[in-house]
Amino acid sequence: MQITAAGLHGAHLRADLAAEFGTHRVKSALATGELRPLWRFVVVAADRWLDPLTRGAAALLLAGTDAALSGPTATTLHGCRALTAANTHITVRPGRTFKPRPGLVVHHCGMFTRDVVDVEGLRVLSLDRTVADLLCTARPEDALTVADEALRLAGPDADVLRKQIAGKIRRRLDPRGTVRGGNLLDLASSRSLSPAESRFRWKLVDAGFPLPEVNWELTALDGTVICILDLAWPSVRIAAEYDGYAAHAGRAAEDQAREEDLRRRGWIVVRASAADLASPERFERELRAAFAQRGYTWR
Repeated sequence: MQITAAGLHGAHLRADLAAEFGTHRVKSALATGELRPLWRFVVVAADRWLDPLTRGAAALLLAGTDAALSGPTATTLHGCRALTAANTHITVRPGRTFKPRPGLVVHHCGMFTRDVVDVEGLRVLSLDRTVADLLCTARPEDALTVADEALRLAGPDADVLRKQIAGKIRRRLDPRGTVRGGNLLDLASSRSLSPAESRFRWKLVDAGFPLPEVNWELTALDGTVICILDLAWPSVRIAAEYDGYAAHAGRAAEDQAREEDLRRRGWIVVRASAADLASPERFERELRAAFAQRGYTWR
């Protein structure tokens, strides 16, 4: 039997392997690269070194049964890829002496066991609990990005998930960040189609612009959809279009024609690129000028 066939998602307690295969066989597997040490007492199959499932399983093997994967690790395992983290995040009960290690972030929290679900045989905090925690504690742009993706993936159940997340925020034992978390949840939209769009929207709201409609449908009088605007303020006919590379590669002429059509319909269009996410000054200046042209007064 191949030694890596045992274990959970390619993760093993070294002592368990030694008991099953013998110390010499384990040392040989480590020497040949079949296994790699991850943390003390834990080894993993070399070909699964970067697999979140494998690293999550290794963390749980170390922590024991009163622990659960959480944070970005949990959202990844629930299928949300907007927020990735090189570290594995795990939550344990307060008072435990389980310590963080390089690549392993340990959170201490009481009353989390009721929110533990099974994902691929691993103990993971539920999606609603994890998103609620991130909305209250993570960087706002990261948290909003995850909330947007979770709601989008929920499809027709997005409203149900939103209510579940709101309930988890209200019932948090630690009240710090709950007001911010609730406000961020109000901003979250299932209509956001990419992490870049979510981060772009956060930058606008954080800069003081009114909350925009997300992927808003501009329709003709007969109800026909003319186009879908990334972000829109329909009452003042201002649109912000984000030119992500993948979606707009080779579409310069099409984008230009669409923009000219919108202008003929009385819209002001302000375009943003990926570079504007890092340095939004130029874009914000043009967008403020557009609002000023519409008579919007800034406080």
